[in-house]
Amino acid sequence: MTDIADLSFEAALDELEKIVAQLEGGKAPLQESIAIYERGEALKRHCEALLKQAEARIEKITLAKDGTPVGVEPLDQ
Repeated sequence: MTDIADLSFEAALDELEKIVAQLEGGKAPLQESIAIYERGEALKRHCEALLKQAEARIEKITLAKDGTPVGVEPLDQ
């Protein structure tokens, strides 16, 4: 099983969606369901962390009065 820290956002989200489908199917034994759920929680936290990192890097383009781009600033300012 791949270490969660090594997964891209897309790969982690894909695996999380598969886990949700497995749990909703209800066919896994209890112990396996618990392990699957725990991995799902870790994947969720990883996705949230990656999204926060991406949000921190997003910048807003600033424009001059004539509409030409003049620079960037943090999105949440």
